Amino acid sequence: MASDEVVHEVETFYRLYQSGRVERFYDVHGLFYVPPSPQHPSNGVFSKDVTISPHVSARLYLPENIPNSQKIPVLVYYHGGGLVIDSAFFNLHHNYVNSLASELKMVAVSIEYRLAPEVDVPTIYEDCWTALQWVASHANENSSSIHNKDSWLTNSCDFSKVFLAGDSAGGNLVYHMTMRADKETLNNDLKITGSIFAYPYFLFPNVEIDEEGLANKIWGYICPPLEFGLLSPKDSPLINPLSEKAQSLSELGCLRILVCMGKKDDIIPLEIGVRFVEGVKESGWEGEVVYLEVDGGHSFQMHQPEYDEAKRMMKCYADFIHR
Repeated sequence: MASDEVVHEVETFYRLYQSGRVERFYDVHGLFYVPPSPQHPSNGVFSKDVTISPHVSARLYLPENIPNSQKIPVLVYYHGGGLVIDSAFFNLHHNYVNSLASELKMVAVSIEYRLAPEVDVPTIYEDCWTALQWVASHANENSSSIHNKDSWLTNSCDFSKVFLAGDSAGGNLVYHMTMRADKETLNNDLKITGSIFAYPYFLFPNVEIDEEGLANKIWGYICPPLEFGLLSPKDSPLINPLSEKAQSLSELGCLRILVCMGKKDDIIPLEIGVRFVEGVKESGWEGEVVYLEVDGGHSFQMHQPEYDEAKRMMKCYADFIHR
């Protein structure tokens, strides 16, 4: 049948059929759904799922043994997967964010957003902004207008210490949320303290990258039409924060950023992070920039948390957050 015809495929990631159906190869990556632990903590952390809107949900993480009177920082986490695969509810990101909440002593909110190619990239950004606004709405615990108000957020979060973090495609999402937070006001006039970009999914025309590699293949297909009059998908301000069409990096809507890159990353070259940091510094942005290089591959710390470099990375996160 024509509807079963394959119209696009990214090897080991997904296959798109004429009917619009998308087949994702989660088994290749060992990815699968895991339930939360709302009653019995897992590795010292409770977790539960919440619905934010008809299309957006999240998994919340609360470290155990936090005194009722103590407020702790909040981390909004955006998962990776090239904007086309993975989930906040799957084993890899669940285990990782659980460890972030435990090690960093934070309430973590891991966002479940829609994926391309079923939806376009701007829709993904909108889902992520909806989630961030929902978190921000809890900054006033006496508000009666919060949709699906959550007690973990109202009772345990110090909203003067709000951080965003994401790996790979999640780093791209953190960038767009941080930039938008400067242009638009978050609920309760919430301010982002810091943003963490780990191996961010950026592409620059003047940085050599495998044209047949995952990063190029995925973006070449899901990139919105070049309505900006651009010559290349890599010129799109959605994937290239240094593009002439992009918002000035001087308008980053947070107080400090941490950029982490892997020396052995074969998906997002080290130079991407270096150029991004240079661009931030040259923009005149008045915040603080922290740059970290780790001796590992793309998002290695999720797969090898026991590795010394993964532990060093976690310590850098802790220093960045708890100063």
